[in-house]
Amino acid sequence: MPWSSLDALSWALVLRLLALLRPPGLGEACTCAPAHPQQHVCHSALVIRAKISSEKVVPASEDPTDTQKMIRYEIKQIKMFKGFEKAKDVQYVYTPFDSSLCGVKLETNSQKQYLLTGQILSDGKVFIHLCNYIEPWEDLSWVQRESLNHHYHQNCGCQITTCYAVPCTISAPNECLWTDWLLERKLYGYQAQHYVCMKHVDGICSWYRGHLHLRKEYVDIIQP
Repeated sequence: MPWSSLDALSWALVLRLLALLRPPGLGEACTCAPAHPQQHVCHSALVIRAKISSEKVVPASEDPTDTQKMIRYEIKQIKMFKGFEKAKDVQYVYTPFDSSLCGVKLETNSQKQYLLTGQILSDGKVFIHLCNYIEPWEDLSWVQRESLNHHYHQNCGCQITTCYAVPCTISAPNECLWTDWLLERKLYGYQAQHYVCMKHVDGICSWYRGHLHLRKEYVDIIQP
């Protein structure tokens, strides 16, 4: 189930689905498919910049037989980049208490600010987890911060394909190859931090950093 489809579900049902999807024998495991920051923004219902004021453990539902717990973070929203049509001023975000269900641990009562991406459930609550893009604001590059305002949203028609080994190929003109894992052995490397997959007027997508084209080593990686 894609995370973007969680919008129509209640948070109690989401927890049950996460528990069922957990691989057997892995008591403390949270596995997420790799996604470029641009993909996270495109697939999320809500994208905000916020500080975390406090946290509280709360029941996942009003059902007394339900033993699942959630962490409710009280936040101070600084800026909203996406989600205006569904939420105005977010006061709380919720995450699974159990780390094996991809619960997120955030610092409270500090000066640290976060970029939070997440889903808005059917009851209006904002749900976040480790498979979302959640980063300290200070760790974001200038390109990432600027792209949150326009470029990421405007280019959701582009598809980003993760390259794990050469040769890498694209199957459609609207695809960009994401090579951070291949070149740096980490997902959020130089390409994720400094480039946006942007669509031309002819429908072809390619990597851009402002007015600059992709560095040559990224172009070469698609050659057999």
